[in-house]
Formats: sequence, C-alpha cells, structure tokens
Amino acid sequence: MNIASLSRISIRLASPLALACIVTSTGLLSGCAGDPTDETAGWSQNKLYTEAKDAMDGGDYPKCVKYFEKLEARYPFGPYAQQSQINVAYCHWKDGELAQAIPAVDRFIQLHPGHPNIDYAYYLKGLITFNDNMGFLGKLTGQDLSERDPKAARDAFEAFKILTTRYPDSTYTPDALDRMRYIVNALADSDVNTARYYFRRGAYLAAVNRAQRAMTDYDRAPAIEEALYILYKSYDALGMKDLSNDALRVLKLNYPQSKITETGKRTNTEDTTPPWWQIWRK
Repeated sequence: MNIASLSRISIRLASPLALACIVTSTGLLSGCAGDPTDETAGWSQNKLYTEAKDAMDGGDYPKCVKYFEKLEARYPFGPYAQQSQINVAYCHWKDGELAQAIPAVDRFIQLHPGHPNIDYAYYLKGLITFNDNMGFLGKLTGQDLSERDPKAARDAFEAFKILTTRYPDSTYTPDALDRMRYIVNALADSDVNTARYYFRRGAYLAAVNRAQRAMTDYDRAPAIEEALYILYKSYDALGMKDLSNDALRVLKLNYPQSKITETGKRTNTEDTTPPWWQIWRK
C-alpha cells in the first residue's frame, strides 16, 4: 500500500470533532481534543450547549460567545447550530461589542431567511443598532438621541420596519412599533435642532430647507411645532412676508395652545418619567 492510499484512509477515518479542529467558522484553530488549554475538549454537544446557555443566562457574555462559537464550529449541522448563531449576536450585544454583534445578526438573517425565529433576528438587529446610536458617552451624559448621528437610528428604524411589516403578528411587533415612534420623534428633533442652528447663525434659507424637510418626513412629530416657528421667523428675516404669515397661520391652526411665538420654546408634552429606552437598558 502506497503513501497516497494511507492518506485517503486517514481522511476517511477522521472524526467530525477532529475535522472541526482544523478550522472554525471564524478561521481560527479551536476546540481540538488535544489542546490542553481547552476546557471544552471532550464535551458532548448537549453539554456544550448547556454550558453556553448557562453562561448567557448568568451574564458571562464573553464565555457565552466562546462556547456558542465552538458549538457551531464542532456541530455545524447539529440541532443547536442555528440557535448558536443568533445567541452569539445577542451575547456580543449584551457585552457591548456592537461591532461584532451587527455582522453576527446580519449573517444569521442572510443564512436563514425562512427561520421560524427570523422575526426575533430583525428585532435584535433593531435593538443593536438603536443602542449603537446611543453610544457609551451618550448614555453616560444623558445625551439625547436627536443630538447624535442619525444614521444608526435610521438603520434601527429600517430593521423594526421590516419586522412590523412582514411579521405583524410577531410577539416583538408591539415593542418595535413603540421604538419606531421614538426614533421618528428623535429624527425629527435632529432636523429641527439643525434648523435652529442655522437660524441662530443667520443662515435663514438653510434653516427653511431643514425645517421643511422635518415637516415632510415627520409630519406628526412633536418637533413640528418648532419647525413651523423656525419657518415663520426665517421667512420673516428673509423679507418673505406672505410665506411668513402662512407659516404662522399653520402653526396657530395646528397648535392652538402653543406659546412658542412668545417664549421661543415649544409646548412641553413630555412627562418626568425616564424615557422607555433608559428603563429598558437597565
């Protein structure tokens, strides 16, 4: 028997675990039975899943990621493989590793578009991108979502929109709708903040354009009261009296109780309880 024949026999006799040791889904050597530093060496599929789940439930998210990645790598066609993928995304997110969480959840969505829990995947993607927009310093200082880069907020909105449109009966849809409303209001505030910035610096035409965009995109948001006020004042500063009067008329018609023309501040419609997203983050 020649060397080539022996090689073929060796490959046929290789166990699934040994093959999994060659390369994992991340391209790294992992989980080899001969690795004395791997505490999971020799664990069964069920044992590895149980330990990974315990780590997740106990808040040990780095270990959760490590174990679920090993589980998927060793048993890519096992009953826990797909669940492991979404759990990796969840644990990355809970560990604050958002740069890893987003591609992980995107991978799950791309690989398993017909999965029974695909609605949860879109919900999780919305949560990840929403909290990515809040940022560590934003949460620490109490900075409002409207004061930050709106890109992540728009991405979160799109994920929630897919969920609520495709899966209206999903368990996660009611909460996603609440989050969408908050994001819309925050995006409207962002545009109005920009319009206010332009107005205060005498860039009246730019202020008009940004206020009009807010009114077009977010016509029912509370910030529209101030957008109309900025239109009224900007047109007046530009000498466009007819347009200024039209903006004032629409403002009074839609916000009859508004004192913004006297105080320069919109009507306070907020209560003193913390925003729902701050409560949810705890």
